[in-house]
Amino acid sequence: MTTPITPKPIHALIGLTKMSDGVLGPIVDASLKGLLDNAKIYSKPPVDLNDYANDISAYKASIPAALDGSKTATAQKNKLRRTVIKKYKLLAHYVESECEDDMATFLLSGFQAKPTTKVQSPPASESVRKAVPGKMSGSVAITLMRVLGARSYNVRHAPVPPGGAPTNWSIVQLGAIRPPTTIAGLTPGTTYAFQAQAVMKDGPTDWSDSVTLMCT
Repeated sequence: MTTPITPKPIHALIGLTKMSDGVLGPIVDASLKGLLDNAKIYSKPPVDLNDYANDISAYKASIPAALDGSKTATAQKNKLRRTVIKKYKLLAHYVESECEDDMATFLLSGFQAKPTTKVQSPPASESVRKAVPGKMSGSVAITLMRVLGARSYNVRHAPVPPGGAPTNWSIVQLGAIRPPTTIAGLTPGTTYAFQAQAVMKDGPTDWSDSVTLMCT
């Protein structure tokens, strides 16, 4: 007698908090479109989709005003962002329950499935594993690659001028590479270059190639 195969539970990708606005926008847009286009399948969402659409529009419209670093505009943008993420998560759990663990049905919703296996992303450079937006506006979290024999590490950052190369570098000294180092006080909407070097017994290594990221 053949034992029936039980489908693996499908879980939606819901870890949006640390995503940049540029990444988050298309994800919530896709979730709204998927639910609207497949209303016969997902007929009773726990969130009014018209309200969800309005919240997404308001959030996206608030982003440009926050790029100049205004505390008021940034606070308003972050408030709208939190509202969108909260409703997204409610809808994600609803989709999980309605799809009955059928991946084709799940994907019609416009949501992304959480990977079942952890995939190690390649490092951003030979010395910087990754650079991602920090938890607060105007900050970036940097994770370095471990160098055997390193006594400490240095990270430097500088704004990248349009059509030019960064020159006005600021250096941060690190005693360890874990946890990730948060570099704060950056200007939202500005692209920064980040480089790293290991401090060895005989002195520091050369600076690594630049990793660039727009601060949010």
